[in-house]
Parts: sequence; structure tokens; C-alpha cells
Amino acid sequence: MKKITTLLLFSLAGYGLQAQSFIQAYQNRVNQVSQTNITNDLQEFESLGVKTTGSVANTNALNWLKNKYTSYGYTASQMTEDPFTIGSLNSKNLIITKTGTLYPNIYVIICGHYDTIIGPGTSDNGSGTSIILEAARILKDIPTEYSIKFIHFSGEEQGLYGSDHYANNVVYENGNRVMNIRLVFNIDQVGGKIGNNNNKIKCESDQGGQPGNNAASLSFTQQLAACTTLYSPLQTVMSNAYSSDYMPFEENGDIITGFYENIQSNNEHTVNDTFANIDPAYVFNVGKAAVGALQHFAAASTTILGVNESPKNSLESVKVYPNPVKDILTIDLPNHVKKFSFELTDMTGRSLLKGENQAKINLSGLENGNYLCTVKTDKESVTKKIIIEK
Repeated sequence: MKKITTLLLFSLAGYGLQAQSFIQAYQNRVNQVSQTNITNDLQEFESLGVKTTGSVANTNALNWLKNKYTSYGYTASQMTEDPFTIGSLNSKNLIITKTGTLYPNIYVIICGHYDTIIGPGTSDNGSGTSIILEAARILKDIPTEYSIKFIHFSGEEQGLYGSDHYANNVVYENGNRVMNIRLVFNIDQVGGKIGNNNNKIKCESDQGGQPGNNAASLSFTQQLAACTTLYSPLQTVMSNAYSSDYMPFEENGDIITGFYENIQSNNEHTVNDTFANIDPAYVFNVGKAAVGALQHFAAASTTILGVNESPKNSLESVKVYPNPVKDILTIDLPNHVKKFSFELTDMTGRSLLKGENQAKINLSGLENGNYLCTVKTDKESVTKKIIIEK
């Protein structure tokens, strides 16, 4: 994502935030967002390398995404590819459609790009990619009144080529609109930077371009901010949309909103955009906000549907602190956990420390840097990223 550094910011109060009600069923699904899944997806995305549009790595990333959706239970009929060409390079967008119950021909699009340049792009945009995957996994069997399209665009870094092709050749055909879009919700570069105070997220609205959709975009972005505070621990900062995959839709008059990290890492488009430099807990919290908001936008069922509406992993509530840590790391587990083990590894996966039923870990013998702490019971596990600073 190519962001200017002089974004025009607005206070939330100035937007006249609309009141929205907390819905317990939405929260139950939000609670299914898994830090372990987010972490694994970020690491897998990084391992695919530099996913420049048209490259072998770009195609491998597309196939990785398709395999993810297949593992969630989405069928081949729900997955479509949108091929496009940039000069002599060929690439594809991936679209997964979940049909709505009341308005099957009106779509809420949640989207982000999977192509990268120079580095592996773990924040830009492995972060958005991992969140879209989690949202699709959690909401697969949840009825929504509006249809949802989970879209992974390629060609963003070269100039929004993938989203431009989709907006002008799928949403429109021969100059005529053939798709009714309720909202385009874009997620781009929400990885944060390890060490920053990552407690806020920018909620982006359309305040330029086609003037006819500005007011509606502002209203939906107010709703996005409200859902963020209802279903995640993040605070919100209102900002303007700029130069990401929602823009071709905005130019066609569609309503857009989006998420972008509040404190810009400035690692985007460099070899430093890696897992070691992002904050996976921030991605996890943005994922919670996104799942809450997507349910609101698509009008998901407000009824708790059964046992599958509960969190799959009770260890997601494990707290590891202080973080950053100097010497002693504390593992705070749910009350029901009586036996557990932990393993501390470096970012390459090399094991450094192991123990059982030990809530206080002495890290004084380790050097400053980023590490992973995995806590396991006989049935569950969770991985937390920690920083040692002395």
C-alpha cells in the first residue's frame, strides 16, 4: 500500500458516531479469531517469498490461498479466479462467494492484496490476508442476509491493477453495472511495528473522488469504528482512504471503508517487512474488529447457533507479560489449566528454553531480540511473540 504521510485526520467526535448495540452472538464469533491461526498464516505467507505480480511466488501464494479455503470447507463452485495482464505479466485475483439469505444479489466485499514487492510483505499485506482468511473460516456456516465476497487482489503494488480489472470488468461489463455492491471493506497493512504502542487502528472513509458516495462512506466508517470499539480492545482514529484496492470501486461510485495501521511502520516495500518486525497481537486485535464489523455489514444471524459458536481454543486467553521483558516472564493461564508446558524459540524456530508447569521464566541469559513462546496443554496450544529488552 502506498500511503502518504500527511493524511488528513478527523476526531471521532467530529463524525457524530452512531450508537450501535452489542450483540453477544457477534462477540462469540469474534472470540473465535485465533492468535495461533493469525501467527501461522503470517509465517506461511512470509515463507512464500517475494510475491511480485506475475512471479512463480505470486502463483504459489494464489494456490496457498485456494488450499486454505478448501480446508475451511468452501467448494470449487464458491471460488472463482479473475485473470488479468500487466504488460507481459499474468496474474489472478481470487474471489470466494458466500451467498446471503435475504439479499443474495447484494454483496459486501472484504478485500486485500496478496502481491508484494522487494520483501515478503508480511505486514503489507500478509496482515490483511490473514485477517480475511480468519473471517472466512469463522463465518463460513453463519447465515448472513447479504452475500459476502472474500477477495484477494494481485497487482496492487504495481498500481491497483487487479482491483481495477475486477471493478471494471466483473462489477461492470462493457460499461454496464452487473453487480450490486453494498460496501467494499479493504484491509491493507495492519501489521504494526513491534515495540510501537499498537492500541489504535485507522478507519478510512472516502472524502474525495466521486462526491456522491462520500456521505455513505462516512456513515459506514462510523459504523466500522463503532464495531471496532464494541468487539476489540482497539481505539479508533478516523482517516481518509488513499491508494489501495478500494479506490477503483470508489471511482465507480461504490461505497468504501477500510483499515490501516495507526502508527505507520515504514517497513513496507522493504526487506524489513518480515514477521520479526511486526506485532502479531495487533493483527489479532484488528482481526477481531474486522470479524465484528463484517457481521454487522452483512447482517449476520444474531442467534447463537450452537456449540460451534464458542471459542475453539481456551488458551487464546493466556497472557504473557511483561512484554517487552527484561528478566522474568510471567505466564498467566485460565483457571481451569492445571498442567502445561512451554517452549521458547528464536524467530528461526531454534528451541532455547523448555519447562513444565512453570509460571515464571528466567530469561536473563538471553540476548535482546524477538522470540516466540508456545504454551501447550494435552489438547491445545498457543504461541505468543515476546521481546527481550534489557
